[in-house]
Amino acid sequence: MKGWQFTGTNIPLELIEKEDPKAIPGHVVIEVKAAGLCHSDVAALQDPGWMPLFPNGPVIMGHEFAGVVIEVGEGVEDFKVGDRVGANPMDRATKVTAGYNYDGGYAEKVRVPAHQCVIIPESVSFVEGAASTDAGITAYRALFSIGQAKKGTKLGIIGIGGLGQFALQMALIKGCEVYATDVTLEARKLAEELGAKKVYDTILDMKEAELDVIVDFAGFGQTTADALEAVRPQGTVVIVGMGKLESNINTYLMITKEIKLLGSNGGSVEDLKGVYDCFATGKMSPNLITIPFEEVDKGIEKLKNHEVKGRLVAVFE
Repeated sequence: MKGWQFTGTNIPLELIEKEDPKAIPGHVVIEVKAAGLCHSDVAALQDPGWMPLFPNGPVIMGHEFAGVVIEVGEGVEDFKVGDRVGANPMDRATKVTAGYNYDGGYAEKVRVPAHQCVIIPESVSFVEGAASTDAGITAYRALFSIGQAKKGTKLGIIGIGGLGQFALQMALIKGCEVYATDVTLEARKLAEELGAKKVYDTILDMKEAELDVIVDFAGFGQTTADALEAVRPQGTVVIVGMGKLESNINTYLMITKEIKLLGSNGGSVEDLKGVYDCFATGKMSPNLITIPFEEVDKGIEKLKNHEVKGRLVAVFE
């Protein structure tokens, strides 16, 4: 099979050929149909600080993928050859992740633990199925598993990028009352088009909405501090974005308003099922841009140069 291999920081991905993976107990082999490209891959290729996340040496990258099961290992009972599946990239118990600890989805075939797979509904495409495994589950977990948003929740979303688009649409499907903000006019217009009840120029302007939950998909330090100011008393702020890895927050506000500030990371198999359920309603239309598998390296460059406005997905003929 062919696959795009990562060998180290500041070394471009290399398209290599290697032996096809074989099913082992508890695993399935997937013929990959679509693989999402992620900004974390760009960071890993540029920042030496990411190297400890690749403990086993050169590895085929790609942690967002969907495809068809072509081989089933011993002991696997929930999946069969021919099933359309997406895979939660990280085993939350062991923290072992596809595309980091072992070969991932920038390849024609990939072997994954069966318990990380989820059946893709027939009405959901492989491209949607792949994008759901990262942007989808990360947004879903932050909103519903961590933020506990539900029907009627007054929800604020900071950042209408790849994750924010997923979040806004899923929140509307679940019956939330959604408010949004972004630093760019283009993103604010998109939030309006997607159905946000009101879109604000700044986070602090959101205070008037008396929001129950605010999810910060930007994470630039001040965005989190402003969210604490904007959320209603006894509200919840969930931080997801990693634009800046520290923030100066007003603890007086947290104490006097009794605010909960929670972190959210990735998602679970249950979260992935939830994303697929949202897609199956036919009401999800995030901006997904496809490229050929052979152009994964060019796609990574586009991400690095901030030339992508949605989620980039490599597709296989």
